[in-house]
Amino acid sequence: MNAKTPDNLQSHKISAPAEKDAPGNWKDPKRYMWLLGPALPGIGLAALTGYALAPKKLKALAWTGPALVHGIIPALDRAIGEDKSNPPESAVKTLEQDKYYDRIVKAFIPTQYAMTFMGAWLASRKNTPLDDKIGLTLTVGAINGVGINTAHELGHKSNRLNKLLAMAALAPTGYTHFVVEHNFGHHKRVATPEDPASSRMGESFWKFLPRTVLGGIKSSIKIEKARLARKGKNFWSLDNELLQGWAMSAGFFGATTLVCGPRAVPFLAAQAVYGASLLESVNYIEHYGLLRQKDKNGKYERTQPEHSWNSNHIVTNLFLYQLQRHSDHHAHPQRSYQALRHFEKAPQLPGGYASMLLPAYLPQWWYETMDKRVIDHYEGDLSKINWDPDRKEELMARYADYAAEVAAEAKARRESANSEAA
Repeated sequence: MNAKTPDNLQSHKISAPAEKDAPGNWKDPKRYMWLLGPALPGIGLAALTGYALAPKKLKALAWTGPALVHGIIPALDRAIGEDKSNPPESAVKTLEQDKYYDRIVKAFIPTQYAMTFMGAWLASRKNTPLDDKIGLTLTVGAINGVGINTAHELGHKSNRLNKLLAMAALAPTGYTHFVVEHNFGHHKRVATPEDPASSRMGESFWKFLPRTVLGGIKSSIKIEKARLARKGKNFWSLDNELLQGWAMSAGFFGATTLVCGPRAVPFLAAQAVYGASLLESVNYIEHYGLLRQKDKNGKYERTQPEHSWNSNHIVTNLFLYQLQRHSDHHAHPQRSYQALRHFEKAPQLPGGYASMLLPAYLPQWWYETMDKRVIDHYEGDLSKINWDPDRKEELMARYADYAAEVAAEAKARRESANSEAA
């Protein structure tokens, strides 16, 4: 991803003003709260250790991961609420240069590997009940799925070590191609029909999933082939970052199987599938129905705040390194998580990403939650929506009356605002 500042940044400065500049002694009020990120695999490791010591008495600990992702974190989001504050502009440079935040992200990986190995060992034991094996698989998969967000943060840094660590965080899920596709594919095509990682209105998660998985892999291969060709090298070069990442996954799976035995193989495969599906469920949530418009020359407009669904629910943001402030991330891919800003004009989700996962899995629940929000965002203009082409005509007819009401209300608000201004 080109690290140069996008031309549309002026609109970002208007949409997301920083807090009023504070004296030079401003301190990040969430400085130590960010430790929740690397604490997550620690929680998982502690839970698995407790289960290993007393599997019958502490049976529920095998299911810690799903409980956290689908229950505890969403509940805390609702209880604690949102945080819309932005760091003062005068503090951003200091925040970006503070190595503390970088170390927090990297601290996730060693514990992630220890937790995954512990899960594989437990799941491969002969006396582990099947239902416990399922819980262990989902627990490790859930935390490795969150680990993909660690890779996301590191992968946007130009430093070679950070890129290798990003692939290391992705290795347990076998999704290392994400480092290539996300940076050079998704960020280029976001909120367009050409992007396999941008979901369309009317498209269920289950229809989106194979499209984004296969499309992402194909895109990453195409991108890497082109990069290597520019250097005069073929796909099978040792410089191929896809091959490097896949080798990391193969090495990790192979070493774990060597130690834990062949019974670890189904566990490793299943947790990888579940972890990767969590990433793709977040992709599904982030840009649902949103579309960058084309100019008269047929060229897509630059990415704006309104092309990503955002959330300020603080607990999920702390666990996900503020991934939910997705608009600023797309404007500044190399901006560190602690400095990402809230945009008032960006479309807002009704809950944090963790709260949106279960609705995403149940299409009717998702459509009832999100479809009218998309129409509201575009003030009733159905032509501006990124539609599932297979359902476009059906849905435009279904929502025609609602869209007309929204458009009339939007027009009345504009006329009222103009008359007050005059």
